[in-house]
Amino acid sequence: MLETLGRRVGLLDGVVFSGGEPTTDPQLAQAVDQVRALGLEAGLHTAGIYPDRLAALLPDLAWVGFDIKTDFAAYDALTRRRRSAVATRRSLDHLMASGVAYEIRTTYHPTLISDQALLDCARTLKALGVRDWVLQRWRPRDDAPSAKVSDWHWPDDALMQALGIAGPSLTLR
Repeated sequence: MLETLGRRVGLLDGVVFSGGEPTTDPQLAQAVDQVRALGLEAGLHTAGIYPDRLAALLPDLAWVGFDIKTDFAAYDALTRRRRSAVATRRSLDHLMASGVAYEIRTTYHPTLISDQALLDCARTLKALGVRDWVLQRWRPRDDAPSAKVSDWHWPDDALMQALGIAGPSLTLR
């Protein structure tokens, strides 16, 4: 701790559990409890694949970064997992009902998410009450599908305008 004008100032306010999917770790709830016992806030980055685990954690979280891959109708094709949208949708419902601060974001690559799926996602998120949505730039990874870095670009102006009208307030990152 630092002493500033007679006031203690912490260098660390919280811990965000991230990397892969943290809700797969059976010790996550204990780790969150340990962080909170130190007087720190706990946050989570998740894709919402375990709705019951997320629901159990939400009362102890100060913030959630929530990844929406695409519109729910296109989830199975993108994730290559049957009914993958069901868990994510349930998790999103838990999050929206919890009152916990959150960031909803979609990692965008034009060869992985069609213009129509992106527009449908924007409409769905707005209908669910999401006010802010982050569209973030896809970055290559060794295990990524066959999308190429050279193929990446932001949606064209017409689609960006349509997203702005149809969906939540949009931030590009």
